[in-house]
Amino acid sequence: MMMIRLAILLTSATINASTVPAAAAQCTSPTAITAIRTHWAAVRSQLSKATDHDAACRAYAAAFYQSVTTRQAAAGCAGDADITALDTDINAFNDLLATRCGG
Repeated sequence: MMMIRLAILLTSATINASTVPAAAAQCTSPTAITAIRTHWAAVRSQLSKATDHDAACRAYAAAFYQSVTTRQAAAGCAGDADITALDTDINAFNDLLATRCGG
């Protein structure tokens, strides 16, 4: 049993170590982040009037996931990324999921 745990630990460490350079390569420019945030604002606005509740919830969840991964990539980069603004978007999608999708 101890050997299985050790193997899992080593595999996990190897996977994590191999993904760190990939995450660093995903740095997004402040201009691109602004464009993404504008798109998210449009998503929130358009979906507030959606008649297909399930599709709107899936879109909110996808945008929430995208905002979290964008924030994670931006946080690992040196530069002018506005993490606070990304946090605001994450909270907005989180609130929409909670209030409109029962999450």
